Amino acid sequence: MRTWKLFSLGSIAGSVLGLALLSVWSCNTSIGGDGPSDAGVTDGSWTPPTPPDLRFDPDAFWADDPPIMSCVSDGGMLPPPPIPGGTPECPDDKNRQGCPCTTVGEQRACWPGLRQNRNLGICRDGVTTCMRVGELNQAWGACEGYVLPTSGATGGSEACKCFSEGRWALDNLVPCFYTSGGEDIGAASSVIEGGMPKCQSMSKPLKAPSQPWSPNNLTVDCVGRWKLCYTLKAGDGANPQPSDCVVASVCSEGDYIEAKKTQALPQLPSWATTTQAAIDCAKKFKQSGGYGEMSVDGTTVTCDKVQKVFNRVKYCPLSCNTDPTQPECKNCGSGGGGSF
Repeated sequence: MRTWKLFSLGSIAGSVLGLALLSVWSCNTSIGGDGPSDAGVTDGSWTPPTPPDLRFDPDAFWADDPPIMSCVSDGGMLPPPPIPGGTPECPDDKNRQGCPCTTVGEQRACWPGLRQNRNLGICRDGVTTCMRVGELNQAWGACEGYVLPTSGATGGSEACKCFSEGRWALDNLVPCFYTSGGEDIGAASSVIEGGMPKCQSMSKPLKAPSQPWSPNNLTVDCVGRWKLCYTLKAGDGANPQPSDCVVASVCSEGDYIEAKKTQALPQLPSWATTTQAAIDCAKKFKQSGGYGEMSVDGTTVTCDKVQKVFNRVKYCPLSCNTDPTQPECKNCGSGGGGSF
């Protein structure tokens, strides 16, 4: 019985994200005029006009810059965050230029863009300083050093949307290809033994190993529930085709609880080719090469759906197992990862 191993190398990041345009609060409210008028005269005395209703309207507060929604892992929705103090023109969570502050010289984070883009991708808060205005008042000065979404950006971190910056890293991506009596009988995942991927002895029909395929971890700019899948396909990863056949596809799913912090996800499960189509695809992969496709299907904590292929991993030739000094075997390894 012969066993074969392939090793992965390199990765190419890719993503498609939407662009959010900026808006600025504005409000022009006038109560009364410059002095008395004939309005409201009924008995020879002047009656001031009825002032507008200035009671707080939550819908109006969020009209142009909606709050960040919160979704839980079962698909339900949590209440929106509390409305910040202040007014629509001067909400406390943004520290806009010209809005009141209390302590001259105090510095705070400021944000002139939309809440939905704040601190995602390339977007970063600026810093503002409380300044004296006249003799008795203080106001926030200019917001300096902030970064807004790139105008016209449709993907990547420049669009400042969830899942626009980060990496999914996998420790083991080695598939094993099996033959029996000179016949290709399929493929199965390797297992990690002594820190190295190993191919277990198997006979026809193949069965998935009892040990999982690979530990993996995620670093991403948004909290959410993510389902990340790795699909092994025969074909050219640099020129993928809808007709490329699938050897195997396995996924890891879990709640990601702290943005921009590396977190381990459940291990990728083991697998084996059990259908004739998968066995035939494994034979094609072995003969002509293949790639690993990384995809995500999840929901951000802000209730946005994310579904896309974000990376394809190229595999080294089988000949690298016997002669790793070949030029095409440079940087071959057992693991891999994809940035987005």
